[in-house]
Formats: sequence, structure tokens, C-alpha cells
Amino acid sequence: MYNLNSEPFKLERDVEAIVVPSGQSMNLPAGTVGYITQSLGGSYTVFIDGSMFMILGHNADALGKEPLALPTLKENANIKDMEEAVWKQLGNVYDPEIPVSIVELGLVYTCEVSKNEANKYDVNMIMTLTAPGCGMGDVLVTDAQTKIKLIPNINQVKCEIVFDPPWTQDMMSDVAKLETGML
Repeated sequence: MYNLNSEPFKLERDVEAIVVPSGQSMNLPAGTVGYITQSLGGSYTVFIDGSMFMILGHNADALGKEPLALPTLKENANIKDMEEAVWKQLGNVYDPEIPVSIVELGLVYTCEVSKNEANKYDVNMIMTLTAPGCGMGDVLVTDAQTKIKLIPNINQVKCEIVFDPPWTQDMMSDVAKLETGML
């Protein structure tokens, strides 16, 4: 999906990439050239020889990019601060085919943060996908879990994918509808 805003790149090292939309993982060798078509939330959607791939943010250096800064919390952060930090990180998880975050798409149904006995935080979330057969489900879950775990004092992140209620376009925020031309 090359467009006028696409940025050419040449991989500086071998890198793990995820095939869009199947969700399969594969290795792309150093020297591979292509175009970055989306770089939102610290992850990259790239187009190489007619195929689309997602490269997660921790591999940004392979594209010659800097990874996103790690999230921080204020000293003596409380559960409300932690909840805000978690939702902010979820706002950095983008569907690689649609330039919209999973929060704005309405894919996150619930996200609960609780403090455990070790004075750390556990996160339990329930989310859905735009379609039950979406091959990117595990990728989106892994991206969300990885980004949440970057928050200081996070112990564990659990994510369940459900299809009841089924996702509809009505669940999208106005921002998402505007980004996708539906508003």
C-alpha cells in the first residue's frame, strides 16, 4: 500500500516481522528494502515487494528508528494514575491495516487494574477484533501486553478476546470514524 507519505527504508539488520493480515511471524533479512506506510504507536507497518508486514516497536532500530520512550509514573502513583498509564499505552496499539488505535476502534471492552499483595499491579482486559477470523488478534494482544508491561510496577497483564457482543462500526469513536472516512 505505497502512498505519497510512505518512507523508504533498508533494513539495517535481520528483523522479525508479522505478515499482515495472517499474523504469521517471519524473519526479514538485513538489506531488505521497502516502504514504511504507517508508524503509529511505536510499531511500523511496512510494504515490501507487494506484501504488508508489521514490525513491533522494540525492533525500530532495524528500520533506523528510535523506539518510543518508556512510560513513566509520578512518584507515589496511585491506582488511578496506573489506570491512566495503562489506557495511554493501549492508545499506542494500532491495527496495522487501519491507522487507528484499538481504543479508538472500540476494541477494548474492559480494562481493570488492581493492586496485588506484592504492591504491584495486575491488568485484566477484555477485547474483541473487527472480525472473528482476523489473523492479527494475537499480534494486537501481544502488542498491548508488551506496551502495558513497560509501565513501572506492572506485574501481570491478561487479555481475553471475546466476540460477544460482536464488534460493530458504532463502537468506533468519532476520531476513528473521521480517520477512516466514516464521518
